[in-house]
Amino acid sequence: MSPRNPNMESSVYEGNDGWWHGRVTMGVKDDGSPDRRHRRARTETEVRRKVRELEQLRSKGRAPKAGRKPTVEQWMTTYLTDIASLKLKPRSLDDYWSKTRNDIIPGVGKHRLDKLAPEHLERMYRAMLDAGHAPSHVVKVHRILSRALKIAHRRRIIGENVATLVDPPSVDETEANPFTTEQAKAFLKAAAKRPNFMRWCVGVGMGFRQGEALGLRWSYVDFDAELFHPQWQLQRLTWRHGCTDAHACGERLHRFEPCPPDCRTHKNYKRGCPKPCPKTCTSHASACPDRKGGGLVFTRPKTKKSTNPVPIPPPFIPYLHAHKAEQEEMRATAGDEWQEHDALFTRPDGRPLDPRADWEEFKDLLAEAGIDDRRLYDGSRHTAGTILNELGVDMPTIMEILRHTQISQTRRYVKGRSHLSKDAMRRMGDHFMPQPEPATETRTETADRRAARALRRRRIR
Repeated sequence: MSPRNPNMESSVYEGNDGWWHGRVTMGVKDDGSPDRRHRRARTETEVRRKVRELEQLRSKGRAPKAGRKPTVEQWMTTYLTDIASLKLKPRSLDDYWSKTRNDIIPGVGKHRLDKLAPEHLERMYRAMLDAGHAPSHVVKVHRILSRALKIAHRRRIIGENVATLVDPPSVDETEANPFTTEQAKAFLKAAAKRPNFMRWCVGVGMGFRQGEALGLRWSYVDFDAELFHPQWQLQRLTWRHGCTDAHACGERLHRFEPCPPDCRTHKNYKRGCPKPCPKTCTSHASACPDRKGGGLVFTRPKTKKSTNPVPIPPPFIPYLHAHKAEQEEMRATAGDEWQEHDALFTRPDGRPLDPRADWEEFKDLLAEAGIDDRRLYDGSRHTAGTILNELGVDMPTIMEILRHTQISQTRRYVKGRSHLSKDAMRRMGDHFMPQPEPATETRTETADRRAARALRRRRIR
């Protein structure tokens, strides 16, 4: 009888099925039973290589947990539901879910985590680019998937994060297109005809984000110290089911077949026909009778720096008082229909402005002012940073006004102007190059002195 192998020593043998088998003791399972892993191959050399790999993981303390590994779809659902939801802001979590449902699960969702290879991710990214997605969108998907795989690796569900072995597409940074000073004045002149004129003054003149401007409340306006305290922002969040069976709740709204080419049902949809529902669809939460957590919601800003007080330009103060008086008249006119939210910028019934309607008004003002189309950020936050730079304000001060956490971020918001560059280079040239001597007045007749005439006669001789 052969002696028994020592504890933790691996065994390699040829089985009756013609395969070579290797068994490695990795430790103890959660229930206390031995964690014995199995590997097999056609040759002894190959199975011994696999056994050595397991032994190396065991010695480094990086051995993955025992049991069948989840698929990418299963792990992403677990990650977003139980892990990411504890840290991410609601809007960020909605974005993670959207990219997971629309890109990650259809692309690599059926692969087991331990079988996922870099080639699978590269093919998915290539397919996304061919389908018309921007490289920046693909990079966001890559970051979400990489973060989820990093957590899986940290918890020893997998032995390696394969996303770190893949280079996502290169992304060209979006070129800022802020207003010039003349365009900003034309834009505000057009906005002066609107009820919420001060909303655009706050955006263009102070660089507030859209959510921060729409989320401003009178309780956080300090007229004495002339300060805004941006403690809240207004965001539109996705509704979530409050019922126990989300799939059954939206049963009447499920559509598993794509729309025909001549679809009339969704002809007025700006984004076209919606995509067909997956077989296990849990969407349509907006129709749930127990829906929760969606619609227009006041939320806290993303970072602590974003809540820093911002000085109000003194010329804005009289206009703010006038705006408050007009809002009081609107409240009296609405009567019982007024819904009090303490917001600076409201609809006629007191509700906060809808971000979608605010965006549409921005586009209308661009057309009215004769300005070419651009992003809302270009016309507000980028414009404020660029004009402050033109006025000679230093970068640390602009960073404090825009409430950035890093000055490198502020530099991306400030765009140089060509006329300022020309003026700077003119001053550089004046500093280094000698100035031409000024022209002097010449006389046709000069009165030579007696000594000069005598010297000239001697030279002639």
